[in-house]
Amino acid sequence: MNGQAERPEEEIDAQLVAGEASEAESDADEQVEDADADAEAEAEVSELEQAHAKANENWDRYLRTAAELENVRKRAARDVENAHRFALERFSKQLLAVRDSLEMGLAAADSASVESLLQGSEATLKILGTTMQQFGIEEVDPAGEPFDPEFHEAISMQPSDDVEPGSVVTVVQKGYSLNGRLLRPAMVIVASD
Repeated sequence: MNGQAERPEEEIDAQLVAGEASEAESDADEQVEDADADAEAEAEVSELEQAHAKANENWDRYLRTAAELENVRKRAARDVENAHRFALERFSKQLLAVRDSLEMGLAAADSASVESLLQGSEATLKILGTTMQQFGIEEVDPAGEPFDPEFHEAISMQPSDDVEPGSVVTVVQKGYSLNGRLLRPAMVIVASD
């Protein structure tokens, strides 16, 4: 009986040993799996931290770029405002010479002769014409030319043998253009049929 009793114990011991070995293998597999899971988790955390750092870096770049763009807009607006404000500065300085000439003519009017006043007026007109020409202002003087409604304003019509019908007979008031753009049309009398 002893032999039989020992056998089941041996079998039980063998089964226990096998079970323990199996549990040890299971524990070892679980530990390997846990280690793999931990390594994957650490890799994912590392990737997440890198992505977060890159996102922060891109956000910082965006903010700097947006601030720079706003500064450029403000600078451009300020430059445009100054250009509008001071655009006529050179022209104004040149016109001061015309004003000075007119004031001198008026001051000398009491003691000057008609001829000297006429010469002074012609000199002032010449200064004004030179200033206007420097800044691209040109006369529109269409005497004898065909009537052009884009540059001329007809105030009346009259018969004329000197020019063809539909042409300008008399210029009542000269027109002016600034760099090819009409400032004021010439007021004219047009020849009728």
